[in-house]
Amino acid sequence: MTQDSHQPKISSLALAPIKFKLYYGTFVYTPALGELSVSTDTCIGVDKKGTIKIKKQFEEGSDSESNIDLVIAENGLERSELEILDYSADPNKFFFPGFIDTHIHAPQVPNNGIFGNTTLLEWLEKYTFPLEASFKDVKTASYIYNKVIDRTLTNGTTLASYYATIHENATKLLNDIAYLKGQRAMIGKTCMNQHSPDNYIETLDECKEAQYGVIKHVEETNEGHESFDVITKPIITPRFAGSCTEELMKWLGELSQSGEYHVQTHLSENHGEIKWIADMFPHFDSYADIYAKCNLLTNRTVLAHCIHISEEEKDLLVKHNSGISHCPTSNSSITSGEARIRWLLDNGVKVSLGTDCSGGFSPSILTVARHALLVSRHLVMKSKQDQQKLTTAEVLFLATVGGAQVLNVDSYLGKFETGFQFDAQLIDLNVENSPLDLFPFQQGRWQELLDKWLFNGDDRNTVKVFVNGRCVVSKV
Repeated sequence: MTQDSHQPKISSLALAPIKFKLYYGTFVYTPALGELSVSTDTCIGVDKKGTIKIKKQFEEGSDSESNIDLVIAENGLERSELEILDYSADPNKFFFPGFIDTHIHAPQVPNNGIFGNTTLLEWLEKYTFPLEASFKDVKTASYIYNKVIDRTLTNGTTLASYYATIHENATKLLNDIAYLKGQRAMIGKTCMNQHSPDNYIETLDECKEAQYGVIKHVEETNEGHESFDVITKPIITPRFAGSCTEELMKWLGELSQSGEYHVQTHLSENHGEIKWIADMFPHFDSYADIYAKCNLLTNRTVLAHCIHISEEEKDLLVKHNSGISHCPTSNSSITSGEARIRWLLDNGVKVSLGTDCSGGFSPSILTVARHALLVSRHLVMKSKQDQQKLTTAEVLFLATVGGAQVLNVDSYLGKFETGFQFDAQLIDLNVENSPLDLFPFQQGRWQELLDKWLFNGDDRNTVKVFVNGRCVVSKV
């Protein structure tokens, strides 16, 4: 599927021609950390570019047809040129912004749930590197990457920041599949030229050549698009300091700055890893300092985990406005630790959520949000400081707006506000075989319903997914 000079440009579901659409129903989102906005009886108008142009809320229980007619008249629209979708008759349905997964290893998804009793460094050698090495075979990559994009989309992930492998052709393929299926994606060719298996390592020159090739391919795929229409973007991806020489990291830092590219890597996930890195790079002040001095800390940088960072490292992240991908499912699974998210937020660090498949066993950001809330309570059990607890509204913020902030797309993604792109999920709490039970007396109690969805819901409740105003998943 990868393109070359003689192949036609592939098309994306997220860029398919559409009519101006009017959506009517209930819209839920998090305008700020800790805030929850629930707008019932609301009409949102989305133009042919997928941009929200109209938002008007009506009196609860008022007639939807009359309200839609009013919106059409007030905005000078022609009914014959519109597509109207009215979900107000079902009180158990609502729209929620698409989830943003800021840390997922696409080639590792076949290993979801497989980690045994290992911790980080053992897990990499026993499970991860052998699987990733197999992506030299493009057929293997195609089969797995198609499943990954399908699975994450059906779980409501409209934007994912992917680690691929060191292989140029397989990474190009990941780009093409995400683009074709209509999922926004950051595409990262993993870079690793030291301390890696003999059958899964690259030289500095090999890395440079493959990196240039992937960037060129991703940019050509999106050539001519406006910023909000760019479906896939390249992201510079040194796996972590342990697998990259200082020379490679400095080159990647220069590359990132020259093209204003995003960067993603790992930081302070595990005590053994931190000691190993300190021994390997004794001339740096800290783990984070390595990335800072290699020009890899920017306002476009995503740092996975950051469980054990020091005050000084936290200050470095704030200084560079770099963001964190909190991966509580993975951190619990391979016993890495419990990240102090309230401390990070209170100190002005941007925080988002990542599935970290396959350290994390689930491709669902809803599951990760649930675990983020629970891990914050585990911290409270030790500290006796109640303020460390995260709320439903806060973890749903991290799952959407937080991800947009970390990836620097919060000017047009994450909210149901005019000027934003319509990246959304249609949630049905009462879908057939729903994992949660509803009772008549709970109808309209939105805080309770959202709590139930967070703790009991899953991909069955996500019945439609929209990217850029286009429906890219429909289960009904």
